Order: sequence, then C-alpha cells, then structure tokens
Amino acid sequence: MSAPAIQAALQQMQSLANQASATQAGRGQQLATSVGQGGFADALQSSIQKIDQLKKKSDASVKAFQAGDPDVALNDVMVDMQKASIGFQMGVQVRSRLVTAYKDIMNMQV
Repeated sequence: MSAPAIQAALQQMQSLANQASATQAGRGQQLATSVGQGGFADALQSSIQKIDQLKKKSDASVKAFQAGDPDVALNDVMVDMQKASIGFQMGVQVRSRLVTAYKDIMNMQV
C-alpha cells in the first residue's frame, strides 16, 4: 500500500472526528479531544509513519536486490516485505475498529 492510500485513511479518520465534534457542538456539549496535544492522535500519526517507513524500506530492499546489490540477501528482502505487510494489515485493522467504535458511539442513546 502506498503513502497516498495511508494518507487517505488518515483523512477519513480525521473527517469522522470532525463530524463527531460538530455533532457534539450541536447538542450544546463540548468534546474534549487530545488532537494536537499529544495522546492518541500523535500515537496514531506515528504508527502510520512507521508503517510508511516499513513500506519504503521494503521497496528499497527489493530494488537493491533486483539491481544485483551483493549486500542484499533474498531472505532479508522477504523479511522486510513481511514486516511491511504485517504493519499494513495491523493499520487496516485498527482503522476498521476505530470506524466501528465511532459508529457504535454515534448510535448510542443519550
């Protein structure tokens, strides 16, 4: 998965957070978020960046192996590819669970 796809997922989550803020403000309540103050948002952003770094490292090792670099072994390339794949799958699962949790919260009776 490329960086634009990861950024699109992040934008989707941010738009859901903005919708939640607007909904809560419309009800006369304030929504306390930690966006911009550290906490969950920063942890999520750093995780997405880590996934992107794993993908870039994997791509670089594949290109180096294909170019015939003697310092790059096939097993290292495969390990880098698996790390990137697992990281991306984890990111997708987290995003899916966040969206599900958001929808569950929005469907709760006040």
